[in-house]
Amino acid sequence: MNLAPILKNKKIHVSVPCRIDFGGTLDISTFYLPLAELKPATLNLALDMRTHVYLSPGEPGRIKISSKGFDTIDRSRDNKGWDGPMGLMFAVFQYFNAHGVHLHIESHSPVRSALGGSSCAAVAIIAAVYTALEKQINPEHIAWLAHYLEGAVAGVLCGVQDQAAAAFGGVNLWEWTFGHKSPEFLRRPVFDSHEKLEKLNRHLLVAYCGIPHESKDVNARWVNDFKSGRAYDAFKRISGLTRQFTGALGAFSFKEAAQLMNRETAVRCDMTPDVLDNTGMKLWDSAKTQGCGARFTGAGGGGCLWAIGEETDIEKLKIEWQKILDSIDGAMVLDTAIAPRGIRIY
Repeated sequence: MNLAPILKNKKIHVSVPCRIDFGGTLDISTFYLPLAELKPATLNLALDMRTHVYLSPGEPGRIKISSKGFDTIDRSRDNKGWDGPMGLMFAVFQYFNAHGVHLHIESHSPVRSALGGSSCAAVAIIAAVYTALEKQINPEHIAWLAHYLEGAVAGVLCGVQDQAAAAFGGVNLWEWTFGHKSPEFLRRPVFDSHEKLEKLNRHLLVAYCGIPHESKDVNARWVNDFKSGRAYDAFKRISGLTRQFTGALGAFSFKEAAQLMNRETAVRCDMTPDVLDNTGMKLWDSAKTQGCGARFTGAGGGGCLWAIGEETDIEKLKIEWQKILDSIDGAMVLDTAIAPRGIRIY
């Protein structure tokens, strides 16, 4: 399908949010199917550091992709293969048998920051192609399609929470019901008004540690340890802590939420001490000293940490975190807030 004639008369611009999370890994089928009796769920909070994608006409028979921080790639539609940092993006176009397109990606989150950036891009591109074709935008369908494509390209077990947050936005508890009923996940919004989301922003803090994350090794160990039975009880505890944390968050009980977050982080660190690097450990210790909770995003191993606490404690923690990060190249406290919306068509 040559998109060039279609895009000649249309300007396609789509954006989606990234996310911070609690109870990640439970969104991988290896975990949520054996734990089904516990109704495993993942909480995530979409952030307004959005990934924007733009589709414009390209040369028929070719696909061109450009993104800040990466070399521009311009290749023939017949050039198969999904290796490299843009493999997932090419896989999306190959799924649609699409060519004659120039894709430009502009991400407002740090590269490889464990905020779900590649999944965001896939969701946004799929939504952009559907928009170009004047097809209905179904967030749930797009989330699952992006999930399946990413798993195929990565060749490893992947969760679906990143795609779900990108597609829907907001603050949600996702119940993984695959194998039980349709739809394959249930979305449970934690808050019922924009005013509550605005209030929540004053109790959150997100920082980038300056070191790009590498999640495959940590995730692989969690998967292997769970399959062997060594980590089964740990993930049962994580499932319970996720539910408890969501309840505390929804009730604005931030002291309780902080304690629960620190308990979950401790369980993860017991299993994989390197889930927090040296900077991450300093940030976590600082959070606990200030009466806040903190945990890594995604599968850790670098990238970002986020914290929760009472407003005055978060204000103090922001100063402390900035002091820790000042000496690290590229590290920073991120200027961000909850994104109420998911897929946005401009």
